[in-house]
Amino acid sequence: MSVVTGIPYETFPSIQVGPLTVRVFGLMVALGMIVGIIVAARRNERFGVPRGETERVGFWLVVIGLVGARLLWVLSNLELIDSPIDIIAVWEGGLSFTGGFIAAALAAPLLTRGWPKGRRWVFLDGAVLGLAIGQMIGRIGCYAVGEHLGGETTFFLGVTYQGGVTIEGPLEIGVTYHNTALYEFLWLIPIIVILFVLDRRGVRPGIMTGVFAIWYGTFRFLTDFLREYDTTLYGLTGAQYGSVALVAIGIWLLATSSRRPEVEAAQPSQ
Repeated sequence: MSVVTGIPYETFPSIQVGPLTVRVFGLMVALGMIVGIIVAARRNERFGVPRGETERVGFWLVVIGLVGARLLWVLSNLELIDSPIDIIAVWEGGLSFTGGFIAAALAAPLLTRGWPKGRRWVFLDGAVLGLAIGQMIGRIGCYAVGEHLGGETTFFLGVTYQGGVTIEGPLEIGVTYHNTALYEFLWLIPIIVILFVLDRRGVRPGIMTGVFAIWYGTFRFLTDFLREYDTTLYGLTGAQYGSVALVAIGIWLLATSSRRPEVEAAQPSQ
């Protein structure tokens, strides 16, 4: 018997704006990037990093992150790739956050190699704050196109499918399914609140990044068990292996935080 206890859910992969058809996934990803960079730039400016530097490096990290995010998604969803164009069709959905985060983390030291060490840590914490906000916005796009779905459930935050084209499936109308894009949107909210609190308390450089890496990595590792359509290796998705790396990086950042000097925020002008 179909279970209909969840949130009514009909996909909305595109919206009409006058004569234009706008792809919701691409719109939300772009909006998340823009908002994330703005938040990071404004935050870092308080610690002496010129807004233009954060925006410049942030732009390139976004580009590199997109490549890494798409690459890991493709490797984790090879059964959905039917032609070469499918490899680059990000406008249809299909980005792995952990792949993007790892790619950007590897590139960041190269893009900031001429900066003083203190400024690099300030940039990293600000970038993580912006990244968390941008990721939350981007998950709206995943929700819109029917991506990151799981099996049937009676969980009250599950989604009861009402119709619409989905990337993953097929789904049966009237049945309630796990939707990990929705779950991630929700558990990113307390992460963002915690990051803002830590930032206002002036914690040592790297702690914000460490807390984010541990929290995100742990929750992403757990919620990926609900996904039905990702390719697995020894029972784990590619994102779960990346999540283990994120948690390890986060633990290291917290364990070594005492070695990094505190950075004072500039006092607002009167």
